[in-house]
Amino acid sequence: QVQLVESGGGLVQAGGSLRLSCAASGTIFSIDTMGWYRQAPGKQRELVATMTSGGSTNYAESVKGRFTISRDNAKNRVYLQMNSLKPEDTAVYYCKADGVWHNWGRNDYWGQGTQVTVSS
Repeated sequence: QVQLVESGGGLVQAGGSLRLSCAASGTIFSIDTMGWYRQAPGKQRELVATMTSGGSTNYAESVKGRFTISRDNAKNRVYLQMNSLKPEDTAVYYCKADGVWHNWGRNDYWGQGTQVTVSS
């Protein structure tokens, strides 16, 4: 069984920083893409940033220049460094792993989410 566990959320003032971490556990051979999505109250879940196993990244326009995604392929971990946080960044942040190759094949997985709250 593959599980994703996020950590690092919390309450921060506008202009501050947070670092989110996500660890994938289980018998995993490789993960194609790992990334972060977020969902604010009353809004749809949206992409924040993704990174392929080869290092290609994709960012939402709203976080470019402020957020940085990184990953450790050997440890099946992905990170999101969030700087210059704004109140509009307040949301539940979800880790996602696309193309997880394991004993039973290939699947996509979501984490349970971690709350990020930015006060003005």
